[in-house]
Amino acid sequence: MEKSGIFGYGFSTTLPGATSTTTSAPGFCLGPPEAAPSPFFGVTSNSLNKLSKLTNDSTKEEKKERVVEIPTFTGLQSKLECAWRDVQWTEEQKKNLMKTVSSYKPSCKDVLHARVLLLGPVRSGKSSFISSVQSLFNGRVTNRAMVGSSLNTSFTKKSFAIRAQKGEDSTRLVLCDSMGLGDGDMTGLTLHDILSVIKGHVPEGHKFSPDQPVGTETPGYVKKPSVGDKIHCVAFVVDASKITSYNKGFSSTFKLLREHISELGVHQVALLTHIDQICQETAKDISLVYKSLRVQEAMNKAGALLGMSTSYIVPVKNYSSELDLDVNADVLLLSAVDHILQYVDLFFQDYLPQQTVPMLR
Repeated sequence: MEKSGIFGYGFSTTLPGATSTTTSAPGFCLGPPEAAPSPFFGVTSNSLNKLSKLTNDSTKEEKKERVVEIPTFTGLQSKLECAWRDVQWTEEQKKNLMKTVSSYKPSCKDVLHARVLLLGPVRSGKSSFISSVQSLFNGRVTNRAMVGSSLNTSFTKKSFAIRAQKGEDSTRLVLCDSMGLGDGDMTGLTLHDILSVIKGHVPEGHKFSPDQPVGTETPGYVKKPSVGDKIHCVAFVVDASKITSYNKGFSSTFKLLREHISELGVHQVALLTHIDQICQETAKDISLVYKSLRVQEAMNKAGALLGMSTSYIVPVKNYSSELDLDVNADVLLLSAVDHILQYVDLFFQDYLPQQTVPMLR
Protein backbone atom coordinates (compact mmCIF):
# COMPACT_ATOMS: atom_id res chain seq x y z
CA MET A 1 0.00 0.00 0.00
CA GLU A 2 1.42 3.37 -1.04
CA LYS A 3 0.51 6.99 -0.47
CA SER A 4 -0.94 8.68 -3.53
CA GLY A 5 -3.87 10.79 -4.77
CA ILE A 6 -6.05 13.35 -2.92
CA PHE A 7 -7.05 11.08 -0.05
CA GLY A 8 -3.46 9.92 0.72
CA TYR A 9 -3.62 6.20 -0.21
CA GLY A 10 -3.65 4.23 -3.44
CA PHE A 11 -3.89 0.48 -4.09
CA SER A 12 -2.33 -1.54 -6.90
CA THR A 13 -4.21 -4.60 -8.21
CA THR A 14 -3.55 -7.15 -10.95
CA LEU A 15 -6.51 -8.19 -13.09
CA PRO A 16 -7.18 -11.95 -13.34
CA GLY A 17 -5.64 -13.42 -16.46
CA ALA A 18 -3.22 -10.52 -16.94
CA THR A 19 0.29 -11.46 -18.00
CA SER A 20 3.09 -10.59 -15.66
CA THR A 21 6.17 -8.88 -16.90
CA THR A 22 9.61 -9.13 -15.43
CA THR A 23 11.86 -6.11 -15.23
CA SER A 24 15.49 -6.83 -14.49
CA ALA A 25 18.15 -4.58 -13.09
CA PRO A 26 21.62 -5.29 -11.77
CA GLY A 27 21.28 -7.17 -8.48
CA PHE A 28 17.45 -7.60 -8.68
CA CYS A 29 15.14 -10.29 -10.08
CA LEU A 30 11.42 -9.34 -9.98
CA GLY A 31 8.66 -11.77 -10.85
CA PRO A 32 5.79 -13.89 -9.51
CA PRO A 33 6.19 -16.02 -6.36
CA GLU A 34 7.04 -19.15 -8.41
CA ALA A 35 10.07 -17.47 -9.95
CA ALA A 36 13.54 -18.90 -9.39
CA PRO A 37 15.41 -18.08 -6.21
CA SER A 38 17.29 -14.85 -6.24
CA PRO A 39 21.02 -15.55 -6.73
CA PHE A 40 21.87 -12.73 -4.36
CA PHE A 41 19.37 -13.20 -1.53
CA GLY A 42 18.57 -16.94 -1.78
CA VAL A 43 14.79 -16.37 -1.40
CA THR A 44 12.78 -19.55 -2.15
CA SER A 45 9.17 -19.75 -3.33
CA ASN A 46 8.05 -21.09 0.06
CA SER A 47 9.60 -18.20 1.90
CA LEU A 48 8.00 -15.78 -0.51
CA ASN A 49 4.57 -17.30 0.16
CA LYS A 50 5.08 -17.01 3.92
CA LEU A 51 6.27 -13.42 3.52
CA SER A 52 3.22 -12.60 1.39
CA LYS A 53 0.85 -14.07 4.01
CA LEU A 54 2.52 -12.10 6.82
CA THR A 55 2.30 -8.90 4.74
CA ASN A 56 -1.42 -9.44 4.00
CA ASP A 57 -2.18 -10.10 7.69
CA SER A 58 -0.26 -6.98 8.67
CA THR A 59 -2.09 -4.95 6.06
CA LYS A 60 -5.49 -6.08 7.36
CA GLU A 61 -4.60 -5.06 10.92
CA GLU A 62 -3.29 -1.71 9.62
CA LYS A 63 -6.56 -1.10 7.77
CA LYS A 64 -8.54 -1.71 10.95
CA GLU A 65 -6.49 0.72 12.98
CA ARG A 66 -5.96 3.40 10.37
CA VAL A 67 -8.86 5.77 9.64
CA VAL A 68 -8.64 7.56 6.35
CA GLU A 69 -10.14 11.04 6.62
CA ILE A 70 -12.05 12.05 3.52
CA PRO A 71 -12.35 15.81 3.02
CA THR A 72 -15.87 17.20 3.20
CA PHE A 73 -17.12 20.14 1.16
CA THR A 74 -19.51 22.66 2.72
CA GLY A 75 -20.41 24.43 -0.51
CA LEU A 76 -19.21 27.50 -2.33
CA GLN A 77 -18.15 30.62 -0.49
CA SER A 78 -21.16 32.91 0.04
CA LYS A 79 -19.58 35.78 1.98
CA LEU A 80 -16.70 37.98 0.89
CA GLU A 81 -14.04 39.28 3.26
CA CYS A 82 -14.44 42.91 2.15
CA ALA A 83 -17.49 44.82 0.93
CA TRP A 84 -17.28 45.92 -2.69
CA ARG A 85 -19.16 49.14 -1.89
CA ASP A 86 -18.77 51.26 1.22
CA VAL A 87 -21.95 52.16 3.09
CA GLN A 88 -22.45 53.55 6.59
CA TRP A 89 -25.19 51.49 8.20
CA THR A 90 -26.22 53.95 10.90
CA GLU A 91 -29.24 55.98 11.97
CA GLU A 92 -27.20 59.12 11.32
CA GLN A 93 -26.56 58.05 7.72
CA LYS A 94 -30.28 57.42 7.25
CA LYS A 95 -31.06 60.95 8.48
CA ASN A 96 -28.40 62.44 6.21
CA LEU A 97 -29.79 60.62 3.17
CA MET A 98 -33.36 61.63 4.03
CA LYS A 99 -32.23 65.25 4.25
CA THR A 100 -30.45 64.93 0.89
CA VAL A 101 -33.57 63.55 -0.82
CA SER A 102 -35.95 65.96 0.95
CA SER A 103 -33.90 69.03 0.07
CA TYR A 104 -33.27 68.01 -3.53
CA LYS A 105 -34.29 70.55 -6.17
CA PRO A 106 -33.96 70.13 -9.95
CA SER A 107 -31.16 72.29 -11.30
CA CYS A 108 -33.48 73.49 -14.06
CA LYS A 109 -35.56 76.43 -12.78
CA ASP A 110 -38.44 75.54 -15.12
CA VAL A 111 -38.89 72.13 -13.49
CA LEU A 112 -40.70 71.64 -10.19
CA HIS A 113 -40.31 67.86 -9.82
CA ALA A 114 -37.83 65.21 -10.90
CA ARG A 115 -39.85 62.56 -12.70
CA VAL A 116 -38.59 58.96 -12.69
CA LEU A 117 -40.26 56.14 -14.64
CA LEU A 118 -39.99 52.58 -13.28
CA LEU A 119 -39.93 49.82 -15.93
CA GLY A 120 -39.63 46.08 -15.42
CA PRO A 121 -41.27 42.65 -15.70
CA VAL A 122 -44.49 41.77 -13.89
CA ARG A 123 -44.03 41.53 -10.09
CA SER A 124 -40.43 42.68 -10.21
CA GLY A 125 -41.06 45.11 -7.34
CA LYS A 126 -41.86 48.47 -8.98
CA SER A 127 -44.92 49.30 -6.87
CA SER A 128 -43.26 47.86 -3.77
CA PHE A 129 -40.27 50.15 -4.25
CA ILE A 130 -42.52 53.21 -4.39
CA SER A 131 -44.39 52.05 -1.26
CA SER A 132 -41.13 51.33 0.56
CA VAL A 133 -39.64 54.75 -0.17
CA GLN A 134 -42.87 56.43 0.94
CA SER A 135 -42.94 54.24 4.06
CA LEU A 136 -39.57 55.37 5.33
CA PHE A 137 -40.61 59.02 4.98
CA ASN A 138 -43.94 58.28 6.71
CA GLY A 139 -42.15 56.54 9.56
CA ARG A 140 -44.24 53.37 9.18
CA VAL A 141 -44.68 50.59 6.64
CA THR A 142 -47.47 51.17 4.11
CA ASN A 143 -48.14 49.13 0.98
CA ARG A 144 -50.01 50.41 -2.04
CA ALA A 145 -51.83 48.30 -4.62
CA MET A 146 -49.74 46.83 -7.42
CA VAL A 147 -50.16 48.51 -10.79
CA GLY A 148 -48.76 45.80 -13.06
CA SER A 149 -50.58 42.49 -13.03
CA SER A 150 -50.48 39.66 -15.50
CA LEU A 151 -54.29 39.60 -15.35
CA ASN A 152 -54.72 43.22 -16.46
CA THR A 153 -55.00 44.23 -20.11
CA SER A 154 -55.29 47.95 -19.38
CA PHE A 155 -54.06 50.29 -16.66
CA THR A 156 -53.94 53.95 -15.72
CA LYS A 157 -50.87 56.14 -15.66
CA LYS A 158 -50.05 56.87 -12.02
CA SER A 159 -47.38 59.15 -10.63
CA PHE A 160 -46.57 59.35 -6.93
CA ALA A 161 -44.99 62.38 -5.32
CA ILE A 162 -42.88 61.22 -2.39
CA ARG A 163 -44.09 63.14 0.63
CA ALA A 164 -41.66 64.19 3.33
CA GLN A 165 -42.23 63.66 7.05
CA LYS A 166 -45.13 65.39 8.74
CA GLY A 167 -44.63 69.12 9.06
CA GLU A 168 -42.17 69.26 6.17
CA ASP A 169 -42.63 70.14 2.52
CA SER A 170 -43.01 67.30 0.04
CA THR A 171 -39.92 66.15 -1.79
CA ARG A 172 -39.33 67.13 -5.40
CA LEU A 173 -39.28 63.46 -6.44
CA VAL A 174 -42.09 61.87 -8.44
CA LEU A 175 -42.00 58.11 -9.12
CA CYS A 176 -44.09 56.94 -12.08
CA ASP A 177 -45.37 53.37 -11.89
CA SER A 178 -46.08 51.24 -14.94
CA MET A 179 -47.51 47.91 -15.94
CA GLY A 180 -45.11 44.98 -16.14
CA LEU A 181 -43.24 44.41 -19.37
CA GLY A 182 -43.61 41.22 -21.35
CA ASP A 183 -40.91 39.44 -23.31
CA GLY A 184 -40.59 39.77 -27.07
CA ASP A 185 -43.88 41.51 -27.94
CA MET A 186 -43.71 43.65 -24.77
CA THR A 187 -47.24 42.82 -23.66
CA GLY A 188 -48.65 45.49 -21.38
CA LEU A 189 -46.91 48.72 -22.33
CA THR A 190 -45.93 48.95 -25.97
CA LEU A 191 -42.68 50.58 -27.04
CA HIS A 192 -44.68 53.41 -28.62
CA ASP A 193 -46.60 54.14 -25.41
CA ILE A 194 -43.46 53.95 -23.25
CA LEU A 195 -41.69 56.50 -25.43
CA SER A 196 -44.82 58.69 -25.41
CA VAL A 197 -44.72 58.73 -21.60
CA ILE A 198 -41.01 59.59 -21.56
CA LYS A 199 -41.51 62.40 -24.06
CA GLY A 200 -44.25 63.86 -21.85
CA HIS A 201 -47.19 63.45 -24.25
CA VAL A 202 -49.33 61.28 -21.95
CA PRO A 203 -51.59 63.09 -19.44
CA GLU A 204 -51.87 61.93 -15.85
CA GLY A 205 -54.75 59.50 -15.39
CA HIS A 206 -54.66 58.26 -18.98
CA LYS A 207 -55.89 54.68 -19.29
CA PHE A 208 -53.64 52.65 -21.55
CA SER A 209 -55.04 49.97 -23.80
CA PRO A 210 -53.15 47.65 -26.19
CA ASP A 211 -55.57 48.34 -29.06
CA GLN A 212 -55.58 52.13 -28.54
CA PRO A 213 -52.02 53.51 -28.80
CA VAL A 214 -51.35 57.02 -27.57
CA GLY A 215 -51.77 59.63 -30.32
CA THR A 216 -52.85 63.18 -31.02
CA GLU A 217 -56.49 62.08 -30.77
CA THR A 218 -55.95 60.79 -27.20
CA PRO A 219 -57.94 62.92 -24.70
CA GLY A 220 -55.59 65.30 -22.90
CA TYR A 221 -52.69 64.52 -25.25
CA VAL A 222 -49.84 66.99 -24.62
CA LYS A 223 -48.74 68.19 -28.04
CA LYS A 224 -45.88 70.38 -26.87
CA PRO A 225 -44.66 68.99 -23.54
CA SER A 226 -42.40 71.13 -21.40
CA VAL A 227 -39.22 69.74 -19.84
CA GLY A 228 -41.22 69.35 -16.63
CA ASP A 229 -43.72 67.05 -18.35
CA LYS A 230 -41.00 64.68 -19.52
CA ILE A 231 -39.37 61.74 -17.75
CA HIS A 232 -35.91 62.69 -16.49
CA CYS A 233 -34.59 59.24 -15.63
CA VAL A 234 -35.68 55.63 -16.20
CA ALA A 235 -35.10 52.99 -13.53
CA PHE A 236 -35.32 49.39 -14.70
CA VAL A 237 -36.46 47.00 -11.98
CA VAL A 238 -35.47 43.31 -12.03
CA ASP A 239 -36.04 40.52 -9.52
CA ALA A 240 -32.80 38.95 -8.23
CA SER A 241 -34.56 35.66 -7.47
CA LYS A 242 -35.69 35.34 -11.10
CA ILE A 243 -32.63 36.74 -12.84
CA THR A 244 -31.64 33.34 -14.26
CA SER A 245 -35.17 32.29 -15.20
CA TYR A 246 -36.28 35.33 -17.21
CA ASN A 247 -37.20 34.46 -20.77
CA LYS A 248 -34.44 35.21 -23.27
CA GLY A 249 -36.86 37.59 -24.97
CA PHE A 250 -36.41 40.06 -22.11
CA SER A 251 -32.81 40.68 -23.10
CA SER A 252 -33.83 41.91 -26.55
CA THR A 253 -36.72 43.87 -25.02
CA PHE A 254 -34.42 45.73 -22.65
CA LYS A 255 -31.88 46.32 -25.41
CA LEU A 256 -34.54 47.82 -27.69
CA LEU A 257 -35.87 50.02 -24.90
CA ARG A 258 -32.45 51.26 -23.87
CA GLU A 259 -31.53 52.18 -27.44
CA HIS A 260 -34.66 54.29 -27.94
CA ILE A 261 -34.55 55.84 -24.46
CA SER A 262 -30.89 56.80 -24.89
CA GLU A 263 -31.74 58.52 -28.17
CA LEU A 264 -34.06 60.78 -26.15
CA GLY A 265 -31.15 61.80 -23.92
CA VAL A 266 -32.61 60.10 -20.83
CA HIS A 267 -30.21 58.27 -18.52
CA GLN A 268 -31.04 54.84 -17.11
CA VAL A 269 -30.24 52.99 -13.89
CA ALA A 270 -31.45 49.68 -12.47
CA LEU A 271 -32.80 48.37 -9.18
CA LEU A 272 -32.13 44.77 -8.15
CA THR A 273 -34.98 43.70 -5.86
CA HIS A 274 -35.68 40.63 -3.67
CA ILE A 275 -32.04 40.28 -2.68
CA ASP A 276 -33.14 38.75 0.62
CA GLN A 277 -34.55 35.79 -1.31
CA ILE A 278 -31.19 34.77 -2.80
CA CYS A 279 -28.96 35.13 0.27
CA GLN A 280 -29.86 33.99 3.79
CA GLU A 281 -27.13 36.08 5.41
CA THR A 282 -28.45 39.22 3.72
CA ALA A 283 -32.01 38.34 4.69
CA LYS A 284 -30.93 38.27 8.35
CA ASP A 285 -28.75 41.37 8.10
CA ILE A 286 -29.17 43.78 5.17
CA SER A 287 -25.85 45.45 6.01
CA LEU A 288 -24.09 42.34 4.62
CA VAL A 289 -25.49 42.93 1.13
CA TYR A 290 -22.20 44.20 -0.28
CA LYS A 291 -20.32 41.24 1.19
CA SER A 292 -22.65 38.70 -0.40
CA LEU A 293 -21.15 36.75 -3.27
CA ARG A 294 -24.63 35.68 -4.40
CA VAL A 295 -25.85 39.28 -4.61
CA GLN A 296 -22.71 40.27 -6.49
CA GLU A 297 -23.25 37.43 -8.97
CA ALA A 298 -26.92 38.44 -9.38
CA MET A 299 -25.84 42.02 -10.13
CA ASN A 300 -23.45 40.79 -12.81
CA LYS A 301 -26.24 38.72 -14.38
CA ALA A 302 -28.61 41.70 -14.20
CA GLY A 303 -26.00 43.80 -15.98
CA ALA A 304 -25.75 41.19 -18.74
CA LEU A 305 -29.56 41.02 -19.04
CA LEU A 306 -29.97 44.79 -19.23
CA GLY A 307 -26.82 45.46 -21.21
CA MET A 308 -25.42 47.93 -18.69
CA SER A 309 -22.47 48.18 -16.32
CA THR A 310 -23.04 47.15 -12.69
CA SER A 311 -22.07 50.70 -11.68
CA TYR A 312 -25.60 51.70 -12.77
CA ILE A 313 -27.24 48.95 -10.68
CA VAL A 314 -28.14 49.16 -6.98
CA PRO A 315 -29.64 46.39 -4.82
CA VAL A 316 -32.69 47.17 -2.68
CA LYS A 317 -34.80 45.42 -0.07
CA ASN A 318 -38.46 46.44 -0.40
CA TYR A 319 -40.85 46.16 2.52
CA SER A 320 -43.38 43.36 2.01
CA SER A 321 -44.54 41.46 5.12
CA GLU A 322 -42.76 43.66 7.67
CA LEU A 323 -44.67 45.89 10.08
CA ASP A 324 -41.74 47.94 11.31
CA LEU A 325 -39.01 49.88 9.54
CA ASP A 326 -35.41 48.68 9.53
CA VAL A 327 -32.53 51.18 9.55
CA ASN A 328 -30.33 49.13 7.23
CA ALA A 329 -33.15 48.57 4.73
CA ASP A 330 -33.91 52.31 4.82
CA VAL A 331 -30.27 53.21 4.19
CA LEU A 332 -30.22 50.89 1.18
CA LEU A 333 -33.48 52.32 -0.20
CA LEU A 334 -32.35 55.92 0.31
CA SER A 335 -28.99 55.15 -1.30
CA ALA A 336 -30.92 53.90 -4.34
CA VAL A 337 -33.00 57.09 -4.49
CA ASP A 338 -29.85 59.21 -4.17
CA HIS A 339 -28.30 57.15 -6.98
CA ILE A 340 -31.33 57.87 -9.19
CA LEU A 341 -31.24 61.60 -8.46
CA GLN A 342 -27.60 61.79 -9.58
CA TYR A 343 -28.67 60.65 -13.05
CA VAL A 344 -31.66 63.00 -12.99
CA ASP A 345 -29.12 65.81 -12.53
CA LEU A 346 -27.18 64.54 -15.55
CA PHE A 347 -30.34 64.96 -17.63
CA PHE A 348 -30.68 68.59 -16.57
CA GLN A 349 -26.97 69.21 -17.12
CA ASP A 350 -27.40 67.96 -20.68
CA TYR A 351 -30.58 69.99 -21.14
CA LEU A 352 -29.41 73.36 -19.77
CA PRO A 353 -26.62 73.97 -22.33
CA GLN A 354 -29.23 73.68 -25.09
CA GLN A 355 -31.22 76.47 -23.44
CA THR A 356 -28.25 78.79 -22.91
CA VAL A 357 -26.74 78.60 -26.40
CA PRO A 358 -27.61 81.89 -28.15
CA MET A 359 -29.76 81.54 -31.24
CA LEU A 360 -27.97 82.22 -34.51
CA ARG A 361 -29.45 85.02 -36.61
